[in-house]
Amino acid sequence: MDVKNLEVKTQAQPSMISFLFDLPNICTLCGLLSAFLGIYFAVQGNIYFAVIGGIWSVLFDWLDGFVASKLKGRTKDDRLFGGQLDSLSDMVSFGVLPAFILLSYTNYSVLSVLVGFSVIAGCAIRLSYFNIYGLTGGKTYTGLAVDYNGILISFAFIFEPFLDHASFSIVLTVLLLLIVLLNLAPIQIPKFSKKMLIPIAIYVVAMTFYFGYYLGLKPLTTGLM
Repeated sequence: MDVKNLEVKTQAQPSMISFLFDLPNICTLCGLLSAFLGIYFAVQGNIYFAVIGGIWSVLFDWLDGFVASKLKGRTKDDRLFGGQLDSLSDMVSFGVLPAFILLSYTNYSVLSVLVGFSVIAGCAIRLSYFNIYGLTGGKTYTGLAVDYNGILISFAFIFEPFLDHASFSIVLTVLLLLIVLLNLAPIQIPKFSKKMLIPIAIYVVAMTFYFGYYLGLKPLTTGLM
């Protein structure tokens, strides 16, 4: 009897590949790709493009939740798998990528290694806590949601051209420590409406143009002329 039940359960279990056709998961994987490219650029020392990868990860993170809320007929397995995939993607996008941005910008200093690990550990703890307890009262987050890590870091880099490298290294290090504290703080932060997707999309496009052209491509273009 147990063997038959096991066979039925095995036959009913969906394949891993089948979840790739779920649109919210496609959005999540696009965010993961953005983060991966961001890490690549950070390792290469192209910090502005690394920051661009981070903010696109934010947009896709919001987009997958929006799409999931609008789709009809998603199964329980779809929702559970999507939640796990989203959490793992967030770990890379808002934990690993910010750490590599700091490491690369500070030329892999010992302090940046410690702070970078703190960011990754803080992100892992924050996501694990949320996966267990979810929203408080269905309305507020406990601690700063990790997707705001990418927004805060990108906003800080707006001012990077106006500071010398050593000064901004300090600013970036302090900011990431503050982010870790906010991620883990026992404070209640409201969950914003899905309508925030439009302002976030506008911000991402504007910052992509700013970091990509004025701070990234423009100096290279000028050098070729």
